[in-house]
Amino acid sequence: MKSNKYLFSAAALAAFLANAPLAAESVEVRAASSSTKTSNPFAQFAPAKDQRDHRIDYQHWDEALGFMVIPMGPSLRDAAPRVSAPTGTRIIYGHRSRYRLEGNRVAFSFLDADIRSALTEYREDLERVGTQLDLTNLPRNEQLAFWINLHNVAVIEALAYEYPLREPAEGEFGSNAAGLQDAKLVNIKGVELSPRDIREKIVYPNWSDPRVIYAFWRGEIGGPSIQRLAFTGDNVDILLSLSAEEFVNSLRGVESYGGALRVSRIYEEARPFYFETDDDLKAHLSSFARDDVKELVGETKRVAFNRYEGAIADLVNGHPDPGFSFVCSTGRGLGDTTPNAYISLVTRCSDEPSKNRAAKRLMFERAQKLNKAYRRGIRTGTVIYGDGRYAEGEGPREVE
Repeated sequence: MKSNKYLFSAAALAAFLANAPLAAESVEVRAASSSTKTSNPFAQFAPAKDQRDHRIDYQHWDEALGFMVIPMGPSLRDAAPRVSAPTGTRIIYGHRSRYRLEGNRVAFSFLDADIRSALTEYREDLERVGTQLDLTNLPRNEQLAFWINLHNVAVIEALAYEYPLREPAEGEFGSNAAGLQDAKLVNIKGVELSPRDIREKIVYPNWSDPRVIYAFWRGEIGGPSIQRLAFTGDNVDILLSLSAEEFVNSLRGVESYGGALRVSRIYEEARPFYFETDDDLKAHLSSFARDDVKELVGETKRVAFNRYEGAIADLVNGHPDPGFSFVCSTGRGLGDTTPNAYISLVTRCSDEPSKNRAAKRLMFERAQKLNKAYRRGIRTGTVIYGDGRYAEGEGPREVE
């Protein structure tokens, strides 16, 4: 069992990441091939047929995710309740989205300068691995896990440096000062890559399994949830299925109103690669849907893309509640020696920063949701067990 000593200290987490180079087992270092000079610089990242059984160790990213990611539990397919402004103001701080209780959150409010710096060093470690190693000769699951982790590390790092902000699409990121999805955040073998490049130019063209679309965290409530585990060659298959199940059965994934099946816009992005027709998409959704969602998919003929929730997937919607509590206490005045019957009472007041009411409200709503799930008999957590070793002749299923 892994130690939990790094899960609760931001300073310890930063030191842990900063001193945690990735480990690869005897992976051959090769110079970039001539394919890098072709008109398509992404062609060099296509998996090769000749594969070697090597692994990359992501234990340190596992520990970091355990610290940063707040689990919100499965969707109950109930829209989050309407939020009222606090007494004395019309301003509402924190998340108001009807999807705000779906999908795990990253606690950006707790990522200080040391952790941001450590995230940068870890991302640079990943870049060195991707540049110095011949990734294309690793097992396909190892390659896929690498691209997923690189994507998600880069997105978290980019948002951590720009935080606080309400919507990732509003910021300017990367060497090209673009919106998050198109920002050039990483460089592998001299090719600058955006999150969209990793998804649409490397992974989607080379992996035919549509479950891969759920692995990529976009930093937004409307997108797939981020896992609290790093993807590895051993667990990528099961984590993809868990991610797909969570998203398909959520309101942000699939709804029905106005006579149409309203699906997330992430399927619009993935459609050219995986879903030629509406029937293809509906068949995919049905394969991961619970009975109620499967019925919804089956009985609704027309497919339309739903409104996408672009708010940042944090605890406070990018801006904590700045309110102050005016704290007053009453007691005996300084130097007051009068008899008890004639005590002169002095009231002392001071302004103290209030607790973050936005985060407190979200976590209270989360607790109510999980209690409701328990009463309904809905599983609220998942245990993945095993040490990554398989019996002779067995192994994890390869993601095609």
